[in-house]
Amino acid sequence: MKRRHFLKGATSVGTLALGAAAGLLPARARAQASTQTLITNVRVFDGKSDALTEATSVLIEGNKIKSIAPNLDATADAARIDGGGRVLMPGLSDMHVHLMWNLGPFELLGARPDYVAALALKEAEATLMRGYTSIRDTAGGIQGVAQAIDQGLFPGPRLQGSHAALTMTAGHGDYRNRNVALDRFGGPMETEAEKLAVVRNADGIPDVLAASRDSFRQGANFVKMFVGGAVSGLYDPLDIAEYSPEEIAAAAGEAKRWNTYLAVHTYTDFSTKTALEQGAMSIEHGNLMSEATMELLVQKGAWLSSQTGVFLTPLPDGFTDAQRARGKQAADGLDQMFTVAKQYGANIALGSDMVGSPAVKATQVSEFTARTAWFTNVEILKQATSQNGKLWAMCGPRNPYGDTPIGVIEPDAYADLLIMEGNPLEDTSVLTRPETNLSVIMKDGQIYKNTL
Repeated sequence: MKRRHFLKGATSVGTLALGAAAGLLPARARAQASTQTLITNVRVFDGKSDALTEATSVLIEGNKIKSIAPNLDATADAARIDGGGRVLMPGLSDMHVHLMWNLGPFELLGARPDYVAALALKEAEATLMRGYTSIRDTAGGIQGVAQAIDQGLFPGPRLQGSHAALTMTAGHGDYRNRNVALDRFGGPMETEAEKLAVVRNADGIPDVLAASRDSFRQGANFVKMFVGGAVSGLYDPLDIAEYSPEEIAAAAGEAKRWNTYLAVHTYTDFSTKTALEQGAMSIEHGNLMSEATMELLVQKGAWLSSQTGVFLTPLPDGFTDAQRARGKQAADGLDQMFTVAKQYGANIALGSDMVGSPAVKATQVSEFTARTAWFTNVEILKQATSQNGKLWAMCGPRNPYGDTPIGVIEPDAYADLLIMEGNPLEDTSVLTRPETNLSVIMKDGQIYKNTL
């Protein structure tokens, strides 16, 4: 298992909360690395094909898939699982997660960092038990949590993260009370959100460069930036363009120098087009983009990191009428966005963007049914597996897990897999009931659930 190595930083929630000894694998992980697991009598969806295989076998060696073929054999001490003709598929992935946001926004900002980290570890286990073996965190100081998971100290998915998202003053990530001034005008050196590494306030090119570099110092795998208005923002209407082209270009250029990429939060066509022109490679949301901007996204080889469930679910109590109106506007844009994305053959990733509580986070699985309004079952499954795996790989040498593929069942890919009751190619709702329908959950060659 390839493990992360992070510099310790005072703003990292995980670093504050966890004092795990670095570089040591627990006994169960060391033992797993030298064993085989043979799974027989399964029909395989490999993450890329349009149909299941006939009944076959999958041999796992250590933390990778060794071979897929009928009538495989294994060593005498290998673990064996008879799939009984069930479907086996790659572990799921989610490309837009906020692992540390397990409280309401104001509860989160007032919480102790060690409590926030404890909730993140609890949610990491719950996410894994929903079948997600890899997730991409798009704003939050989760590097210490990821390190603890990678060392086998706690169960959870494989994890990439951006560290703190960059926000301008009055931007989507500016959670200050109106009475709290900027530090340069007598306010605190760090806001509550910055202390948790949820966001980093940065205005002007020098601040954007410094914030991007500090994210990489903390172990970020890519940069996240808010470049447009938000549904839930306190001060930023949906229509505004956040950050100048020059500031966006500075963040994109810094990410490129680190051999990775810039991901941007944006809804409107103008902000999305500007971000793409300045070098952003992952559009988070993008609901209101035009056909011309979608064509530009395809020309640039960028990704549409899309979500549906979060927009199709009514906002909870406490949101203003203005926020509800912005939410409806974003939801209304989904149909055109997906129609044009399919027309142009865009790279489409699947994410959820659920925040606030464990109950809300559990609705992450609603993506598998909500997306059927625009995609076939197999298209959705590919998005959640092999296509997400391509976006996962885009951070290149900043990927803490190397170049081993995820989201596919093939030799030399990570041994992340699910065996289930029912056939998700026929009915994606199978994946919305993981507690009853997921019979086996394996991540990195280790079995976390087996009811067979």
